[in-house]
Amino acid sequence: MMKLLTKTLLASAIASVSMTSAYAAEPINFYGKLNVTAQSNDIAGESETTIQSNASRFGLKGTFEINSSIEAFYTIEYQVDTGNSSSSNFTARNQFVGLKGDFGAISVGRNDTMLKKSQGRVDLFNDLDGDLKNVFAGENRLAQTATYVTPSFNNFQAGVTYAATDDNKQEGEDGFSLAAMYGDSRLNNTPVYAAIAYDSKVAGYDIVRATVQGKIAGLVIGGMYQQEEELDSGVEDSGYLLSASYKIDNVTLKAQYQENESHGDSWSVGGDYKLAKPTKLFAFYTHNTPESGDDNDKYFGIGLEHSF
Repeated sequence: MMKLLTKTLLASAIASVSMTSAYAAEPINFYGKLNVTAQSNDIAGESETTIQSNASRFGLKGTFEINSSIEAFYTIEYQVDTGNSSSSNFTARNQFVGLKGDFGAISVGRNDTMLKKSQGRVDLFNDLDGDLKNVFAGENRLAQTATYVTPSFNNFQAGVTYAATDDNKQEGEDGFSLAAMYGDSRLNNTPVYAAIAYDSKVAGYDIVRATVQGKIAGLVIGGMYQQEEELDSGVEDSGYLLSASYKIDNVTLKAQYQENESHGDSWSVGGDYKLAKPTKLFAFYTHNTPESGDDNDKYFGIGLEHSF
């Protein structure tokens, strides 16, 4: 079944590219990345070695000009786990279709919530064992969503995600995720990125999150503060994240610390070495401590990432 799915996706990609000129659409992009690490892990006192994939993925995205003021757009993306012993190693990521124009953009389908998107690039160890999702709630990609994002006004933008009651994470309740953002999250066009976001009844949580990141020369410093309440238990937690990176030629040094009242703390250090624009070598060390203080988890990895 998975072999048939893979062949179908590749055939669709080739067919879509060949049909681009016929429909006078913008180019259709076939994209992805492979991120694989060789790791030594010490989890709850047990040591292991792994060759693992870290959110490796591929997808298709494109646009179609309906008229001079409206475009259709879409994304179909899958995650591939190269370290999975089974050949059934595909899982769904963002998959949505939408319309955009002077009014902004509206999309429907499987998508990240606005709160998740609002983090920008403050998490320097995203997709690795130091990912902020290991400490904080709110990193949700939901299957049944509708999202509206406003046009950008002087670098300000806002958005809202509606999560339908039938989504399996919603437990029969409507949910809303809102965010207001300032600046460029890549810090290419503005020296500062800032966002504030709020989840109401999304995947069982109410959450308030504030994020800020800024760049001075080669130094990038970021921070995040979050308050969260688990609706079933009524337990309220708060926590924060601090991150910093410094670029020297082709080398980027990184460090991050994060703490949550109920989930403990985590710190990571690492570095990236850019071999070419799409390719980098990297190494990291992550130390996770649960709130109990017992059974610290330690991860050391060396990896290679190539984007296409």
